[in-house]
This record gives sequence, C-alpha cells and structure tokens, in this order.
Amino acid sequence: MQTADIRQRWLDFFADRGHTVVPSASLVSDDPTLLFTVAGMVPFVPYLTGIVPAPYPRATSVQKCIRTNDIEEVGKTPRHGTFFQMNGNFSFGDYFKEGAISMAWELLTSAESAGGYGFAPEDLWVTVYEDDDEAIEIWKRVAGLPDERIQRLGKETNYWHTGQPGPAGPCSEIFFDRGPAYGIDGGPATDDDRYVEIWNLVFMQYLITDVKSKTDFTVVKELPKKNIDTGMGLERVAFLKQGVDNMYEIDQVRPVLDRAAEISGRRYGADHEDDVRMRVIADHVRSALMLMSDGVSPSNEGRGYILRRLLRRSIRAMRLLGVEGPTFRELFAASRDAMKAAYPEVARDYAHIEQLALGEEETFLRTLSAGTSILDLAVAKTKDAGREELAGDTAFLLHDTYGFPIELTLEMAEEAGLAVDRTAFDELMTAQRTRAKADAKSKKKVLADLSVYADFRAKGETVFTGYTELATESSVLGLLVDGRPAQRAVAGQTAEVILAETALYAESGGQAPDQGRIVGDGFELEVLDVQKPVKGLISHTVKVTSGEVGVGERATSLVDEDYRRGATQAHSGTHIVHAALRQVVGPNAHQSGSFNKAGYLRLDYGWNSALSAETRSELEEISNSAVRDNLQVVTREMPLDEAKSLGAMALFGEKYGDVVRVVDIGGPWSRELCAGTHVSTSAEIGMINIVGESSVGASNRRVESLVGLEAFRRFAAERALVNELTSSLKTRPEQLVDRVGELVANLKSAEKKIQAFEAKALNDRVPALAAKAGRVGEVLLVAESVGQLGSGDELRSLALSVRGQLGDAASVVALAGEVGGKPLAIVATSPAARDHGANAGALAKSAAGVLGGGGGGKPDLAQGGGTDVAAIPAALEAVRRGLGG
Repeated sequence: MQTADIRQRWLDFFADRGHTVVPSASLVSDDPTLLFTVAGMVPFVPYLTGIVPAPYPRATSVQKCIRTNDIEEVGKTPRHGTFFQMNGNFSFGDYFKEGAISMAWELLTSAESAGGYGFAPEDLWVTVYEDDDEAIEIWKRVAGLPDERIQRLGKETNYWHTGQPGPAGPCSEIFFDRGPAYGIDGGPATDDDRYVEIWNLVFMQYLITDVKSKTDFTVVKELPKKNIDTGMGLERVAFLKQGVDNMYEIDQVRPVLDRAAEISGRRYGADHEDDVRMRVIADHVRSALMLMSDGVSPSNEGRGYILRRLLRRSIRAMRLLGVEGPTFRELFAASRDAMKAAYPEVARDYAHIEQLALGEEETFLRTLSAGTSILDLAVAKTKDAGREELAGDTAFLLHDTYGFPIELTLEMAEEAGLAVDRTAFDELMTAQRTRAKADAKSKKKVLADLSVYADFRAKGETVFTGYTELATESSVLGLLVDGRPAQRAVAGQTAEVILAETALYAESGGQAPDQGRIVGDGFELEVLDVQKPVKGLISHTVKVTSGEVGVGERATSLVDEDYRRGATQAHSGTHIVHAALRQVVGPNAHQSGSFNKAGYLRLDYGWNSALSAETRSELEEISNSAVRDNLQVVTREMPLDEAKSLGAMALFGEKYGDVVRVVDIGGPWSRELCAGTHVSTSAEIGMINIVGESSVGASNRRVESLVGLEAFRRFAAERALVNELTSSLKTRPEQLVDRVGELVANLKSAEKKIQAFEAKALNDRVPALAAKAGRVGEVLLVAESVGQLGSGDELRSLALSVRGQLGDAASVVALAGEVGGKPLAIVATSPAARDHGANAGALAKSAAGVLGGGGGGKPDLAQGGGTDVAAIPAALEAVRRGLGG
C-alpha cells in the first residue's frame, strides 16, 4: 500500500464520518514558542484549549511535522525521522472515548477492499493510562481485545498535557506486533522495537494546574466540553503495510537512499555503518526539501540553522560514503519526484528550492576545504608537540565557527594517527547547549500565557476598519495589566487593550504596526504596539497617559495619519520593487521575507549573486517609472484558489486562509496576496531610493530602500554633500569624480614616496645598529631600542637587515620599539647562533613577559609584545640574560 494511498484512505474515512478535512499547516509554526510544527495537533491547539472557538465540531488532517531533538537517532532505529506526517482526527466537544476508539479500530481492521488498512486484530495491542477503567471497558467491548493485550501504563507514557495549566487527560496507544523475529515477548510495556506504536488517542477530559513536570500536576476538575486529539504516524503505517523494515525504505524515502547508494557505489544492506549513512541522507534530504518548500532558508539562526544542519549532515554522510563532490542536484530531484504526488508545491517551487540547496552545498564544500586546512595545521602542531590527542577546544572551534562536523574531525584525525579529546569537546558542546536553552527559556518567559485571551476571543473576532478609516469608535472588551485580566488601567500603567473594532493595523505580513492613540471620556492612551496574539484577535499595548480606562467603556482608535501614509507608501513600494526585481533578474527571484515601516522597506529574495551596479540602477529606474506612471492599486477579496488562478503570487512560506485579499498594482504586473495597507495609486509612493543590496545567507540577498519623504531627504543630503565637495575642490559636479580620482592618485603617489623615504631611513640605520654588536658567550648580540615605528613589519624588516649585515657570524638581533602606543620586540637568530643553542622563540617569549604580554615563534624569527613601553630596556636585558650574559 503506497504512502499516498494510506493518506487518502485516512482522509476519506473521516470525511465520510462528518469530519472537516483541514489541509496541512506550514512546517513553520504560528506558535511563538515553537520553531516548527512538531505534532499533528499543533495547528488545533487554540481550539483544543478553548482559546479560539472551533469552527467545526470534528476535523481531520494529515499534518507535516519536523522534529530534530533526537536527530542523532536518525538512521539507527526503524522509526526515527526528522520529517514525518501525522494523520489526525479531532473532536471539539463532540464525540469522546467510545467514538475515537470505535473509529480507530474500524479503520485499522477493516479490509483494504473496504477502504481500511487491513491489519489483523490479533497483531494489535493497546496501552491505557493505569486508572482509565472506562477506556479498558470500551476496548474490550468494541474491539474484543483480551486482557493480556491491554496494558496499563503510568503518566510518563500515557497522560497528555501541554506543560502548562489547561486541558489534559489520559491517552491510549495502539501498537503493531511485528513478531518474535523482531524482539522479545511481553507487549509494548517492554519498550522493545518489536512493538511499533502506530496510533495515539488522547482523551482531553480534565483541567489541570500547578504543573511541575510531566507527571507532577494537580487535577482541578473535569472539563465541561471534552475533546479528542489523535495521531497516527503515516510513515510507521507505511513501512508496516509495505513490508519493509523501517521508514527509510518506504516509497517516499527509498528513492533518495537508492540514489545515494548509486552515486557512492556502495550497496545498501552490505555494511551497517554505510546503511545508517544512506538512511540519514534519505531522511535529511527529504526534510530539507519540505522545509524549503515552506519558505525556510539556510542561515545561522533559528529555523534556518536547523535546515543548514540537515543539509550539512547530508553532505558529511555522503563524504563518509566516499563522495567528496556535489550530489544535491541528483538527491533533491529524487526526493522531489517521490514527494510531489502528495505535495505538488515541491514541484511547483522546485527551481527556488534547488537554487537554495545547491548554493548551500557549494558553500559548505568550500567550508570543508577551509576546515580541512585548519585541521591539517592543528594536526601538525599536535604532532610537533609530541601529543597523540587533538585538543577538544580545537574540535569545538572547527564545529562551532566553521560548521565542521565532529564526526569528520574524528575521521580525519584518526587517519592522521591521532585521537580527539572528545570529553573536552562534549563539555564545550554541553555548555553551549545550556546557554542556548537558558536563552530560549528567558525568551519564552516574556511571552504571555495565551490562555488569558480565550475569554476575549470567545466574544468574536476583532473587526479591522483601517483599510477605509483612520478613526473608529468602539468599546473596550478587555484589559490586561502585567499579563493578567484587569477591570481598569490608570495613568502611568502599561496595559493591553482589546477593542471590538479598531482602525490600528496589527503587525503582520512584514508590515510594522500602526502608531496612534486610543481616546475616550476622561482618558488617553498612547499606542506602543499592536499585535495578533491569537488568530482573529487584535491586542493594543498602550501606556495610559492620562485618566483611567475601564472594561466596557467607549473608546476611539486614532491612527497617526503621517505614519500610516508612510507605511502604505513603503508596503506598496515593496510590491513594486519585488515586481521590478523579477522583471530585471528573472522569475526565480522569489521573495523570502520583507519588512516595511514608514519611510523604509527591505525585501529578501532567493538569489545566489550580488546585483551589479548596472542591475541595481535598472531596478531602481523600473521601480520609479512604475511610481511615475501612477498605476492603479486595486484590492479585492476572493477564495484562495480563484486568486491563484488569476496569477496572484502566494509568497514563499506565507500562510493564507480560505478567503484572501489580492492587491494589484498596474493590473497583473504586480499581483500579490496581501493583507497590508496600501496607497490608492502608485504616484502616492513619491520616490524609491535603493540604499543597499547585500547577502543575508547562502543563496539569499536583501534589497533595502527608502521611500517617499525619507527617500527625498536622502537625495537632498547627498546633493548637499556634492555641493560641499564641489565648493571645496573648486570643480563642477560633472567633474567631481575625475577630480576626486586625481586627488586619490596624487595621494597614492605621495604615500609611495613617503614609504620609499622611510625604507631608506630604516636602511640607513642598519650599519650603526650592526656596529653595536657585542659578544655574549658564543654569539654576537645586538639588543637595541629603536624608538617609534609605523608598523611591526618595519621592525621585523630592520631586524632581518641587521642580521644580514652581520653575515655568517653567530649572531642574535633583538630590537624593540613602540608601535601604535604599545611595545613590540623582534628577535632574529643566524644559523650559526642556533647551532650554539640560541632560540628566537624562547628569547622573544622572555622579553614579552617583561613587557606584560606574550610572545613566541620559530627558532630563527619570533616576536613578543605587551603593554608597558617603559619596560623595553628591561626586556632587552632579559634577552641578554637568556644568552647567558
């Protein structure tokens, strides 16, 4: 049974039983505490917790998920994958335990010819929460399961909650027994790989509080409306129904594994370590494909870092299979072909996805080359020092700074005959993870508990009037002070205000929130921020500047007209720059992110090279031509499918509802899905001044522009600068470039003459310094302070010249001077002096110690520095003593 068939059977089964089929949400979660959608129920959490009223009594979905917390287990077990699909059915106060159990058993055990999965009942086991006698009774009655195939387990495995006060309840898990060939008898309680969990039924029936851990919490009461949340692992069912041993061999994953085997010349099944590597590649390439199809780009932070790690682990695994060249073009094409039937967007957006993948591969292969050079140097130093173990901090530096995988460091060190101090490396990694967790925890604490918005959201969605109004009278539905519901807020306090209607735009779609005020009888509030904490609700963070405001009072939201004008100019300007960019560099220049506020816009897009000066100028000209042409800006609302059929751009990685707002600028020239505020005609934008174009990661670029009055001010400032320069240089504006070029050429010529003069002056000092050589033991020593010099290179050159002046004699030259306000000493030794035991590195180190710093180098040439210029004579004396003088 193919994976797509398993998926469709699920959706058909529950749709036939009154469930609304909900499309998969993006892998990029709306939950601010999550990087990704990590479970099938995540998109339904607002409904399950009651924060947002459920729009349907029962629903079903097949949700894309990403989890990387156990990434090291990928390839080693039959069921661990970073990307997986979770079949789910949900009830919001509708059916409960009996309905969930009955439907689960029916779908699992019905014949394939009848639309079921055809599992033999005798192969299925269930676990239940230890005190859930009700569930046990239902399983016996509905499924006819004997007592020995129903196992009671504790809270650690069979009780669900979010980790915060709110809904919770017991769960019941369904397992498939693969038979004695796969492990020991005893059922799921043995935690053996023989028993594969395929379905988890969560019965949300209690309200809990005082949550201290997974197992330590207080049950307050039963919920008045009980919910059902179930999840079936699609890949797990697929590998069971397809008769293979693990999820990496199913039809959606195996093609990538086979391609990796073909490229590497290794046979899958011949060697365990190679098999694990091929599974890692198959899993990670698929996960990366799906992440990029949802708008994630490789970077060094957050989601982008996870994606980058997946890609680099894939490259590393191919290297361990003996392939050092690029392979992503073939591997990603194989994954695309395997996934496009279920997710057509991976084929539709593949040009952009491939561009990102190939760009990251090229970058990391260069990184591996650079890291190899650094590792080779570290290996040489370790051997020179007579050690057999590479330092842990070196391995950590390679991993943390250069992205060099520790496994590759271990492999290459072993090839060089060295071990790696893995203990020290692991300690540094643990310390880094601890810092990261502490940082994440501190960030999480500043987020409000979303449950406080449930009562407000239950009163309905906030109506946004700002498309047509800048002032709207409404009523105060609720207040939050210090994150808690309050009846009043007084002067000087900061609070959140929930209005029934508002003209103030909440931050979304890359547009910054409006600025403005909220006023009423006897109070005035300064608006500090406007956000959408939960779907359908707008919250205003305000400072009470005068009076006091209370729940139920009338209030008028007032938008700062100048700020809104600038914001609409910037947002419409973003659309124009995006359309112009695609016209100039091609349709593959997909927008990957944007931000706009009054007077400023930035646009991130997928591209792997910088814009030339000519291209940038063309982009700016096309954008301003569109402004000049006074194009009509038209906004319409329509179903998402209709908007796409009209060619409206659904921007990469963005999330849209069933009904969307389409913004046209000049008809189809710029047609995008957008909920932001816009000008009426393009001429209202005024002017677009592109002020920057830069890289923001592999295969990602950023254009920054000033808009409207801010653009004019920048041009005016540049004009003033040109006027000042032409006045100072006594030339005309059109001759300014030539005049500045002439001055630069004269300056360079003068600098060369000065350098030649200084070099001659230094060279003139050589004979006098050489003449001061005095015998110390078996060598001649020149130990002199030479005063202030322009650079360390000058001091080094002087020392080498003096050593050369002394010829074949056994000589040591120690010169010290002041460079940039700090002392510096250079020690140079001749071959004959080294034969007598003189070592420049040791001598420089002793001098540096006197100067208050450190130093060292090779036996023939070394240097040392410090902070105490007054100690130069004593440092030179230390060199003399080092020679026995």
